[in-house]
Amino acid sequence: MVGHQVSRVSFNGKHITVAGLGVSGVSAARALAGLGARVTVVDGGDSAALRERAVPLEAAGITVRLGDAGSLPGGTDLVVTSPGWKPDSPLFAAAAAAGVDVVGDVEIAWQLRDETSAPWLAVTGTNGKTTTVQMLASILEAAGLRTAAIGNIGTPIIDVVLGEQQYDVLAVELSSYQLHWAPSLRAHSAAVLNLAPDHLDWHGSMEAYAADKGRIYEGNRVACVYNVEDPATEHLVMEADVEEGCRAIGFTLGAPGPSMVGVVDGLLVDRAFVPDRHKNAQELAEVSDIKPAAPHNIANALAAAALARAFGVEPAAVRAGLRAFRPDAHRIAHVADVDGVAYVDDSKATNTHAAQASLAAYESIVWIAGGLAKGATFDELVAASAKRLRGAVLIGADRALIREALARHAPDVPVVDLDRTDTGAMAAVVREAARLAGPGDTVLLAPACASMDMFTNYNKRGEAFAEAVRDLAAGPGAQE
Repeated sequence: MVGHQVSRVSFNGKHITVAGLGVSGVSAARALAGLGARVTVVDGGDSAALRERAVPLEAAGITVRLGDAGSLPGGTDLVVTSPGWKPDSPLFAAAAAAGVDVVGDVEIAWQLRDETSAPWLAVTGTNGKTTTVQMLASILEAAGLRTAAIGNIGTPIIDVVLGEQQYDVLAVELSSYQLHWAPSLRAHSAAVLNLAPDHLDWHGSMEAYAADKGRIYEGNRVACVYNVEDPATEHLVMEADVEEGCRAIGFTLGAPGPSMVGVVDGLLVDRAFVPDRHKNAQELAEVSDIKPAAPHNIANALAAAALARAFGVEPAAVRAGLRAFRPDAHRIAHVADVDGVAYVDDSKATNTHAAQASLAAYESIVWIAGGLAKGATFDELVAASAKRLRGAVLIGADRALIREALARHAPDVPVVDLDRTDTGAMAAVVREAARLAGPGDTVLLAPACASMDMFTNYNKRGEAFAEAVRDLAAGPGAQE
């Protein structure tokens, strides 16, 4: 199994400006310089950490310009941007005025492929990308294929393409930022898991955000995988310019129709990649093979299975790969049971769409929420989840927005508004949640907000929650 018959683009002698001194920027700068390009890295910051990061690049002959990211270095032939740089950045305006193209590291990686390169199975969506890509890699490994989960996670994608390790197929997570800057990407097959408002400050509108997500389908050869319960994803398939013979494959938590994968009587079944799909279905796995078997995680597994089947993977490997998979920390992770109450860490639920999926997985919840709202509103989330809420404990800078939504849509739910940001705050949060919860309830950390008002990142927030729960469990009458 090999990729398209293409030749690597030559960057030898080109003047390339790399925007950003982050992980992807450093990777791109090193790779391009190694290919003979004359590289300048620009970054608006000028911290001690950035200056330290610049030292080995400068030793390799790369020019680093800190504290000035608005002007285009003279003679630039191409700008390679890090994903987070907004399209309206002054550097890009200067590039446009000079007739210089702007692309991302994913685009460079795609251009560097050759006839021996592995095809890409690509995944995007507002939520669930990392889990789905990791599930997909687990399935591909179970099929005996040489693979890696790359892209928006793990090893920089350019390093994988240029590395000595040979792969049969790559499972690639792509953000909307990365897709925006990757015009020539053409995957073997791709999936858009879901679409919900996110990063609109970067994209400018929901329409622009969706259009960038939809780029993942352009030029697909075998399958465009979409979410039957999210019609916007199917619309993106219909709008895409794909290769002749490429099929639209839906995934659904209900019974699948022809050309879909779905769930029947506790089984994941395939009606897409089977003979006479109008009459036949193939069992792929049991719902119980998925850990945790929350609805949104089952959806992730179906999308991963569809992509694997599009690549020719047998059903037995789908089952084995899903059974072997375990999600990363802070993704709907069970921490402990204390006095009949389950404590679950979904600190990764940093937006309302992710939090709603998490809340839908449990029947009776004491909800821990709050942080930085990033412009989000919470009425729809609270209205959809109100019947499941036994109580709520609110923290963080924008907790008032959630409190007000609860007052409008769940006025009978008891709410604790915790005005603390000190290091002991999470212990107090867990104590208050335990006071509100009873046997059979789930205390769920699904903040629907970013963490940086109180914690370095969502990992630290989840770790603080888990530590507080373990301290609670260590008390009298607790059971691990």
